[in-house]
Amino acid sequence: MKAHRPLADSQAVHDQVYEAIRRALITGRIAPGKGVSLRSLAAELGVSPMPVRDAVRRLAAERALAINPANKRLSVPSLTADRLEQLSLARLWVEPELAARAALNADASLVRQLQAIDADVDEALRLGDVDRYMTANHAFHFAIYERAGAEVLEAMAGGLWLQVGPFMRVVFGRVGADGLAADRHAEAIAALKAKDPDGARRAIAADLSEGMDKMRAAVEAIA
Repeated sequence: MKAHRPLADSQAVHDQVYEAIRRALITGRIAPGKGVSLRSLAAELGVSPMPVRDAVRRLAAERALAINPANKRLSVPSLTADRLEQLSLARLWVEPELAARAALNADASLVRQLQAIDADVDEALRLGDVDRYMTANHAFHFAIYERAGAEVLEAMAGGLWLQVGPFMRVVFGRVGADGLAADRHAEAIAALKAKDPDGARRAIAADLSEGMDKMRAAVEAIA
């Protein structure tokens, strides 16, 4: 997150702070196991503690952050084997369904958009740029999910990515760019181009399964 000029306390500021912290979680910039204070987050964002406190409450309700009642420090909740298994199951229920629905609504502009994003994913991997990779990988998936026309499922997917984002970054740190180079993005693009819902479902399911397997190995290694 980048520091901003101090802003007046308003609903717009509260929403901006929530989105900034949310993006930091999704891209793994708030690392698992490291406590963060409300005051330090507020200073980094250039706002008063009040909108940060509000955003943290919202994110805690979404199970993306935990608050230590003793010292009020924030942290990413630990990822036990059972919790990881639940997240994996939930992702495999929700995200392939979104991809299948998106295939029915896909057009040439979506295909071009996904090809451009996937090129950015590949370039980030080539450079070993973890921030760029995390941002581009998220953008790829949600460009697909937004096309599904299923707001409830898309919101569920967003909540799941909030919980797994920090640990995706752990995977990158453990296996490096070479370990992440194989993905199913090209298969997903081909299925969307062909308006093939079953193919899109299979490609995203395989992409998620392989990613979650790597995450499981990384979590076991640091347990």
